[in-house]
Amino acid sequence: MNIGSLPENILEIRDLTVHYKVEEEVIEAVNHLNLSLKRGRTLGLVGETGAGKTTTALAIQRLILSPPGIIKSGTVDIGGNKMMELSAKALESIRGSVVSMIFQDPMTSLNPVFTVGEQIAESYTLHEGLSNRQAMEKAMHMLETVGIPTNRASEYPHQFSGGMKQRVVIAIALTCNPQLLIADEPTTALDVTIQAQVLDLMRKLKEERGMSMIMITHALGIVADICDDVAVMYAGRIVEKGSLADIFNHTKHPYTEGLFNSLPNIRNRSMRLISIPGLMPDPAHLPPGCSFAPRCRYAGPECTAAKPEERWITDSHMVVCEAYGRIGFHIDRPEKSGAGMLSDTSAKGMNNG
Repeated sequence: MNIGSLPENILEIRDLTVHYKVEEEVIEAVNHLNLSLKRGRTLGLVGETGAGKTTTALAIQRLILSPPGIIKSGTVDIGGNKMMELSAKALESIRGSVVSMIFQDPMTSLNPVFTVGEQIAESYTLHEGLSNRQAMEKAMHMLETVGIPTNRASEYPHQFSGGMKQRVVIAIALTCNPQLLIADEPTTALDVTIQAQVLDLMRKLKEERGMSMIMITHALGIVADICDDVAVMYAGRIVEKGSLADIFNHTKHPYTEGLFNSLPNIRNRSMRLISIPGLMPDPAHLPPGCSFAPRCRYAGPECTAAKPEERWITDSHMVVCEAYGRIGFHIDRPEKSGAGMLSDTSAKGMNNG
């Protein structure tokens, strides 16, 4: 396939629904999710713990453990590969070469009984059919790429710091130069200095290799730093999606507004934080209408009557909210709080970066 024939979107998800059957309950983890990502761009997938972010990442790679999980519906296309139609053998070849994932905790992602060099080399032997010696040579080069001296290839995971372990995990994910990299909370448990180093490394490698990336996080600061587009997830559904400037400067969903209002305001340090009242609903007992309605100050009768539909405000900006359609309100969050607001120049620069 030549470059000119490549589809514009590296990722297309349509109507993805994932449930877990636990004892006598059904956990509705992801519900009728639609999402797309253009080639070469980074998408921030944002939401509280339990929103369904990691389940989405696993589902699009067909990594949901069954039982208890089941992909009830949906289509997923990654780089022209229809993931829901592929055999187990075909999926094995695609994972790592077309799509790869950095898992949340590097402490548990690495095997303690093999050296880091052996764990990186394994991908080369599996996907490229290299000999052990050839694979180790490429593994040592990959260690250099992520800023680790080659003489540490013979060391074991316990001999590395948290930041260095994360670099090893990144190296494993990038061995076969995937088209799409999924990073699930890649800076969890790292101090802020190491976080910045890891994010800078990921940004550099993405640009050098021309990859697309999904950054799963709850940290809006990371999103502003590294992402081009943002999708806000709540109770298993994307409730707002747009460019970085759309989401930060033209917030449309009450949940997104709540996320920003809960951030400290660097322009007005005396302003109190505004928390979102209540808790995310139990995914085994989701309300019949909008899942956010019980916590929403804009909610009306129509919000609890039926599930809201997607509304496209512009070609790039989508919101799932009946209240928005009823009163056409504009959440003027940036002027009210200043939290997280991007300047037009910085937003443009981040969107092009």
